[in-house]
Amino acid sequence: MPTVSVFYGIIIRMFFDEHAPPHFHAQYDGFKATISIKELCFLSGSLPRRAQELVLEWAKLHQTELATDWDLCRRHRQPNPITQLK
Repeated sequence: MPTVSVFYGIIIRMFFDEHAPPHFHAQYDGFKATISIKELCFLSGSLPRRAQELVLEWAKLHQTELATDWDLCRRHRQPNPITQLK
């Protein structure tokens, strides 16, 4: 599972050839969640409140890049790294 970005201890990843809807995976301190790229909402799992806020803020800033990486992963190609949240 390729890592797309890492910030504040949060790891953002995508699987190759993943099922719809377009989404990414976030992991933080033993918590895991799946987040919709289009809707920017949690599809499954959970994160602590502050980590959840940071992930959604980052995703909103990089929604287009996430969609591009989703397409790359669906074609079994390495996704592009996405700038971390500063």
